[in-house]
Amino acid sequence: MAEINIEDLRKQFELDDGSLLTAVNDVDLTVEDGEFLVLVGPSGCGKTTTLRCVAGLEEVTSGHILFDDDDVTDRRARDRDVAMVFQNYALYPHMNVRKNIGFGLKLSSKRTSADIRERVESTAEMLGISDLLDKRPRDLSGGQQQRVALGRAIIREPEVFLMDEPLSNLDAKLRSEMRTELQELQHDLDVTTMYVTHDQTEAMAMGDRIAVMNDGELQQVGTAEEVYASPTNEFVANFIGSPSINLFTADVSGGTLRGPGDFEYRLDDPSWVDGYDRVRVGVRPEDIRLVESGGNAAEASVVEPMGNENFLYATLGDRELTARIESGLRPTTGQTVRFTFDEDSLYLFDPETGEALKTKTADVSATVGDYAHTEGESA
Repeated sequence: MAEINIEDLRKQFELDDGSLLTAVNDVDLTVEDGEFLVLVGPSGCGKTTTLRCVAGLEEVTSGHILFDDDDVTDRRARDRDVAMVFQNYALYPHMNVRKNIGFGLKLSSKRTSADIRERVESTAEMLGISDLLDKRPRDLSGGQQQRVALGRAIIREPEVFLMDEPLSNLDAKLRSEMRTELQELQHDLDVTTMYVTHDQTEAMAMGDRIAVMNDGELQQVGTAEEVYASPTNEFVANFIGSPSINLFTADVSGGTLRGPGDFEYRLDDPSWVDGYDRVRVGVRPEDIRLVESGGNAAEASVVEPMGNENFLYATLGDRELTARIESGLRPTTGQTVRFTFDEDSLYLFDPETGEALKTKTADVSATVGDYAHTEGESA
């Protein structure tokens, strides 16, 4: 196994007009030995490029990549002892499952045919695909093809697993099942793993830690709980969580927040907004409570029944408000609902930089200070 250290990683691409596109911008990141770390962010944020740099599939513009204390920055992909699992499985269509799993091992080692056959069968048994060894990829379902691709990576016993959105082609139910299987497999093998996805729910469910990227920059690294409760900036708060956090701008007057519609909220601790005449306000849908009187008013638009709860969508001035409410509550379209929330659950952000002023964890710097990179983040 290996600890991955990414130091000041920068990757630029030259465009047709001669200008440079910075895909990864001075990223510093450590993946601990045996850790399952998930890189997450919107399309184009630089997460796959970062992974390809670690794999040796992209030449680094500047910076260093180390496996333990071994600098592999300029080393070819085949000399890095990594195994990759791709979104498209990349199986050889003319080979059966047995040959697909064993092909890489056959090329990269001097093992005997008998040894390779034994390891292929052992790997297939681990993945529950022993009965598929003589089938070809065209005869397999998506989930089965993904298991074959995993088998091809596992059999090599690499220092590092690199996975680029390996579950995105699967249907929702199978994707959920494979998430669990991947976690169990990685835990059993104890291999350092970097996993790329654009699905924040998948990231939170799978990673020991998650690393959130945007515009080529690392925004925050932490456990799912840390990133969710104490986002370092507005981008992270908005990206992590489903349904998304409610966000709007509010004027500050004497410790009172005044926002869209007739929204008004008196802070018990106005020191959070000292020196600000305007802030960005965030409230998670699950922290909103409907009340019969008091609070603030919004107009119900749609209620989505989810079985154990309902999602309420309402309008607050020119903003949409989302709330998770009890399954027995079903406001009708156009009905006025009143809501409130506790100050402990309130998020506040700088309206210019997007930097977090207040989160559910009072001391934001204690959670995110070592990892945050917020320069240039806009509100």
